[in-house]
Amino acid sequence: MNRLNDLDYLKLNKFQAFFYNLKLFFCAIPSWLWGVLLSLFGFFKNCWNWLKNEILDIGRTFKHGNWAVKLSFFIFGFGNLFYGQILRGILFLLFEIIFIVYMIVPSGGIHWLGKANFFQTGATVGDVPPLKNQYDPIMDSYYTIWGDDSVKVLLYALLTVIFIIAFIYTWRLQVKQCRICMEITAKGKKVKSGKQDLKSLLDDQFHKTLLTLPVFGIGAFTVLPIIYMVLIAFTSYDNAHDGFSNLFSWVGWTNFNQLLDFGNGGLGITFGEILSWTLIWSFFATFTNYFLGMFVAIMINKKGIRFKKFWRTVLVMTIAIPQFVSLLYVSKLFDDSGIIGKLLIDWGWLDWGQSLWDNPTSAKILLIVLNIWIGIPYLMLMATGILMNIPQDLYESSRIDGANTFQQYTKITLPYMLFVTGPYLLTSFVGNLNNFNVIFLLSGGNPIKGTAGGASVGHTDLLITWLYKMTLASGDTKYYAASVIGIMVFVVVAVLSLIVYNVIPSTKNEEDYK
Repeated sequence: MNRLNDLDYLKLNKFQAFFYNLKLFFCAIPSWLWGVLLSLFGFFKNCWNWLKNEILDIGRTFKHGNWAVKLSFFIFGFGNLFYGQILRGILFLLFEIIFIVYMIVPSGGIHWLGKANFFQTGATVGDVPPLKNQYDPIMDSYYTIWGDDSVKVLLYALLTVIFIIAFIYTWRLQVKQCRICMEITAKGKKVKSGKQDLKSLLDDQFHKTLLTLPVFGIGAFTVLPIIYMVLIAFTSYDNAHDGFSNLFSWVGWTNFNQLLDFGNGGLGITFGEILSWTLIWSFFATFTNYFLGMFVAIMINKKGIRFKKFWRTVLVMTIAIPQFVSLLYVSKLFDDSGIIGKLLIDWGWLDWGQSLWDNPTSAKILLIVLNIWIGIPYLMLMATGILMNIPQDLYESSRIDGANTFQQYTKITLPYMLFVTGPYLLTSFVGNLNNFNVIFLLSGGNPIKGTAGGASVGHTDLLITWLYKMTLASGDTKYYAASVIGIMVFVVVAVLSLIVYNVIPSTKNEEDYK
């Protein structure tokens, strides 16, 4: 499509400009997809080049290194000890000893890796099932001899894999350090001593000292559970195969095939319907709150408005009351026994015994409206602070040029707000994708439309509430299905976040607002 120059574009009226921009958007999709593919290709190419360079560097290091460097390939820290870096050498050597001992002891790493049977379709996680109904002639009773615990086996095997990766990284690090020590010594210079290493951790390397604990915490409490959840998606972990009384097994891509199967017995149709409503809900829940909250802030901050503190206080009261209380109370107002529900029945808008929660369309609209009541105060407070920082000279200049209120809003207020709050909009959209509280406390996902994945499915269920029902709110808990849904939610959130993050003004036009 031929692009118009700036002069021709300014000659277009509003509708022509809109359709022109719409055409540009759709015409840009193929080139954008091609750019994504090229980026992925470049990423994998860079990974391959990095791996190739590392292997070549290791070969050169062994070939041209002296006997101390070559020996460090097998004895961790030997080169550091040889060149006088006693502290580093001892730490590296101690790490190697701990790793070897852990791997070879009877209940160590090799033991757990052997029991895990990683990704062997049909194999159980753990190889010793419980022996039930064992008879004790002395006590004249039956008992169970417990075997392996699949949950424990999988966790320890995963930790072992992480330990092996850490071992390989440490091996590469200490070999590289030994080569550097050799090169420094060959130039007649001295290498850092242990005392200098400790001093650097409090000086030029202090950032590493500060980040050690947070990085460890992120790895232990965020990354490790995510990896474990991904592994669960490839197993049969559910109520019948809890891993203790009955070992669960590896099933390959079966769970993903079931979720994306649109035929009989598959969850594809249900997943598509819930995903569609989740995206629709997140869109309206984000942008209605955003624009209405901004509008309320503009109205309150407008000159001539009296009792500004009073209006802000009234709106903030919805934040002060816990959602568990306010949302449950509001949901009861619209029941057939609630105040509003009874009024609608008395006016003949609803039949006796019915409520707005019983109709899928009215329930969805009611959720969006009630979410506005919850979300406006947050946006009002945020927008108030931002509006106060917009230079008033811009508004005065625009008035002199003849701009009306709407033009000032579209050309000054809105661009400035979008620039400052762009990252918030993105996080708010993602948060609404997983907004469990509003949906569960107001409608509970109702009205019910059927059963899928061993759990009831409602017209207003989000993916997060459906996941909850499959894991905690049903008798047949399917942890593997919940893990699969969690992965799909992550994929959706990641794709949308990357797309939006690359188009918001906060990242594209940063220089314009400095």
